[in-house]
Amino acid sequence: QVQLVESGGGLVQPGGSLRLSCAASGRIISIQTMGWYRQAPGNQRELVAAIHSGGSTNYADSVKGRFTISRDNAKNTVYLQMISLKPEDTAVYYCNADIVNNDYRQINLWGQGTQVTVSS
Repeated sequence: QVQLVESGGGLVQPGGSLRLSCAASGRIISIQTMGWYRQAPGNQRELVAAIHSGGSTNYADSVKGRFTISRDNAKNTVYLQMISLKPEDTAVYYCNADIVNNDYRQINLWGQGTQVTVSS
C-alpha cells in the first residue's frame, strides 16, 4: 500500500520559518508531480506549490519569494521550506502526489495533513 506521511508543522511567530516534509512509501515505480496544498477554516483547499518530475516548479502568488518546494527523488520525499511566515499562512497543509505503483497504475494520493499556525 502506497501512502504519504507528512511532518514538520507547528506553531511559529510571524516572520518565522518552518520546513514541511512529505515522504511516500510503499511499492512505487515512479512519482510524477508532488505538491503542497493548504486549507484554512472556511476556505477551499488551494495549491501552494508544486514540483514536477523534471524539477520545474510553480507557486501560488501569495507565497512566491517566501516558500520553496524541493524534492529528493532517492528518498521519495518532497519538502516545503517556508520563511517570513504570516498569520494568513495559518492552515492545514496537505501533501499530494501522482504516483505510479508497482502495478503500473497511476494513483493520486493525499497526506493526512499537518497544522501550521502563525501567531504571536
